[in-house]
Amino acid sequence: MADTPWLTILGLGEDGPEGLTDASRAALQEAEVVIGPPRHLALLPDLAAERVAWPVPFAEGLPLLMAMRGRRVVMLASGDPFWFGAGTVVTKALEPGEWVALSGPSCFSLAAARLGWGLEGVACLGLHAAPVTRLRPLLAPGARAVVTLRDGAAVGELAGWLAGEGFGATELVVLEALGGPRERVRRVTAGGYALADVQHPVAVAICVAGTGAVLGAASGRGDEWFAHDGQITKRPVRALALSALAPRPGELLWDIGAGSGSIGIEWLLCHPTTRAIGFEADPGRAARARENALRLGVERLVVAEGRAPSVLEGQPLPDAVFIGGGLSEALLAQLFGLLPKGTRLVAHAVTLESEALLALWHGAKGGSLLRVELAEAGALGSRRGWKAAYPIVQWSVVL
Repeated sequence: MADTPWLTILGLGEDGPEGLTDASRAALQEAEVVIGPPRHLALLPDLAAERVAWPVPFAEGLPLLMAMRGRRVVMLASGDPFWFGAGTVVTKALEPGEWVALSGPSCFSLAAARLGWGLEGVACLGLHAAPVTRLRPLLAPGARAVVTLRDGAAVGELAGWLAGEGFGATELVVLEALGGPRERVRRVTAGGYALADVQHPVAVAICVAGTGAVLGAASGRGDEWFAHDGQITKRPVRALALSALAPRPGELLWDIGAGSGSIGIEWLLCHPTTRAIGFEADPGRAARARENALRLGVERLVVAEGRAPSVLEGQPLPDAVFIGGGLSEALLAQLFGLLPKGTRLVAHAVTLESEALLALWHGAKGGSLLRVELAEAGALGSRRGWKAAYPIVQWSVVL
């Protein structure tokens, strides 16, 4: 741990030095180097410090910053550097004693102050470097969100996407350069969006309205949400699988035989910190799983192409495993030899051979063995009857 911080991460608002605290002004006056985006550097008064523009893409600036160790450096960031800002990325590469942060008000706080919204009931998302589809699980009439976007063109893309999803009646409050002399606040609807002069930096407050489809919050979403070729764990069985897998915040899932990706996607929808790797041997299905994940707002699903058990080698160890395809003696043997104690494993079987395999392993390892038979009402001539699906055998066990 360093004795004294060499780096000050300073949150700068659009009003430049006018909104700075005495501590922030002192840090700038004492700095040998000030590094930040050209837009932020232009807001500063005359300083004795050397000015260095942070390059694009952002990652290229990290080696430049680290080479400044030993000098008194101020790094400029927007508002609160630790709310979808650069601070988190930078401090990961530093020891705790090497840096200090002087935060300003975030654009989310400024937006709430303009609108009278309580942030505790508003989703706040940084979409300046993420797809707008990340909003998809939140789309329901009356829902509110504040999002940051990369530029004015991205605001138009957001409006078009919302209209395409059936939420064209959504009110958008376009918030430009909040807190500075260029501040501008305008209200439009997504379906009627026609602004062509939106300036960076920009945030958008969203009040969802419309008749688009709403993605449910419980496990076992409808099959129609997932593009597939028939290789999908159906809705009721998926709900049983997620219940047995029992997702917890921050945990990693292995979805073996991912198919459409529905199990991994539903796992990720449970909490924003969950992670999932889907393993799929068919390239077409793997691509479809990625597309499903992107469309449903969980593009963080990782899909590894290959056949288990060999494709599992070198992967980060999971907290839970679902086997929806490729079940074999060799796969179970590898998993029990590889996975740490406490890992939750859930496997589904449809064929007599795979059912017998699960019965054998259940006898040896314990856990719960469940046989599920489902039937759905359908037309039977001029009347209705039950159409039965293949029985599913589910084995769940904690290693």
